[in-house]
Amino acid sequence: MTSSNSPGAAAPPGGVEQPAKDPTALDAKLLKVAGVVVLGAIMAALDMTVVNVAIPTFQEAFDASYADVAWSVTAYTLALATVIPLTGWAADRFGTKRLYMTALVLFVIGSVACSLAWSLEALIGFRVLQGLGGGMLMPLSMTILTRAAGPQRIGRVMALLGVPMLLGPIGGPILGGWLIDAVSWHWIFLINVPVGALAILAAVMVLPKDETHPGEKFDFLGMLLLSPGLALFLFGVSSIPEEGTIAATRVLGPGIAGLVLMVVFVLYALRKKNALIDLSLFKDRNLTISVVTLILFVVAFMGTMMLLPSYFMQIRGESTLMAGLLVAPQGIGAMISMPIGGKLVDKFGPKFVVLPGIALIVLGLGGFTQAGVDTSFWYTGGSLFVMGLGMGWTMMPLMTSALATLTDHRIARGSTLMNIVQQTGASIGAAVMSVVLTNQMIDHGVDSAKMQSQQAAGGPVPPGAAEQMQQLLNGAADAFSNTFVVSVVIVALTLIPAAFLPRKKIAPTDVSGEEIPETPDENDRELVTK
Repeated sequence: MTSSNSPGAAAPPGGVEQPAKDPTALDAKLLKVAGVVVLGAIMAALDMTVVNVAIPTFQEAFDASYADVAWSVTAYTLALATVIPLTGWAADRFGTKRLYMTALVLFVIGSVACSLAWSLEALIGFRVLQGLGGGMLMPLSMTILTRAAGPQRIGRVMALLGVPMLLGPIGGPILGGWLIDAVSWHWIFLINVPVGALAILAAVMVLPKDETHPGEKFDFLGMLLLSPGLALFLFGVSSIPEEGTIAATRVLGPGIAGLVLMVVFVLYALRKKNALIDLSLFKDRNLTISVVTLILFVVAFMGTMMLLPSYFMQIRGESTLMAGLLVAPQGIGAMISMPIGGKLVDKFGPKFVVLPGIALIVLGLGGFTQAGVDTSFWYTGGSLFVMGLGMGWTMMPLMTSALATLTDHRIARGSTLMNIVQQTGASIGAAVMSVVLTNQMIDHGVDSAKMQSQQAAGGPVPPGAAEQMQQLLNGAADAFSNTFVVSVVIVALTLIPAAFLPRKKIAPTDVSGEEIPETPDENDRELVTK
């Protein structure tokens, strides 16, 4: 090897050796890009949960039933499902910057329209428009950040993108409850206007110039198969909690039709070059294992995220705002662990980060299997904090593992695929946990409607009613505990595919799957020059 003092070694400028730049450092330029996309992603993630809080208010404002008002949530979800598959192709065709700004504009216009809704039908229609913009924001955010960061920094920068995923379920109920109480329901939509305007202005100034691939033709047949198929399937799944059974016509009809369309798309895409979703991505072993792990994790964890505020409101009698605050320790734990997890993934690979993360979630969630009517908030807060620590080492590291091996335009297609997996898994998880909880309530002889009406009544308690209410609460608490047991089991099963994740730092690959050599980092340079 050549000595550093030999004539063959390149002398540093001015004769003074300069320290090499850390290739994993998050420089100012990358942080600005991250700030722009995280701003848009936070706006979309918050909106998904803020509206959940407003459902009782919508029932009163539009004189409608819960089932009818729930369409304001379902319509947004179905719009997301319809547009997400198109995002990968559109990002390559028109450029991520243009498409990201278009998505922001659609989302803001949809938000303003929702705030002006004069009827429930109008609100549902405007939520579709809002969902078309919101559905593109998260996959585009992942694409922009992955391209800007490169393989050596992807773990740390994806940890930044995990912030909106945390703020959505935690901050949504808090923000929504406060806006409805302090101002009116219109402001849960109008709040998006200043945030969206700031995000659009920042995108114009900060995001890099677009690189497009205009030669690729749009896969119309793929769109006609996958987008309606995904929307129909999710509609069927989303109808399970309301119908109470998978055997209902409203569940089976659209669910089976959507599944058939998706299967036909898979068979078609396997033979089609430049299909709407590039299924050749599954030749990448790391991506395949990451997808399997992620969907199992999302089914269990996202369904549980829906149960936690319900536990505090239905069993503990807390307000929506207070329930959001009581869930906050989970977000605090994740914000502590997520930056650490991102750095460790970049250095060591995902396996030895994700496995401890899942174990922490099992430990924290296991605490809720013992939660009852009078359980200390210190106990629940501690359990949530441990869950948050685990989440920070699980969700985004799995995303990182899936996308770290992809290059060029495959990043946009991979981001789209991961968001379809996440959205589908979240919908399945919410439906599964709702059905489990409903059946547990029935098994324990709990009439949820009766219990909630007695809680809302207030005033003097009639003789015997207090004892009856306590029995209902005890039965409901047991129903929640048993449902949390199911969640713990499914999360624990995630350890099986996670055990096959890469146990060393991931290198990018080309289309054929061959590893692309990276630029030597500082440690490599020292070895070469010694």
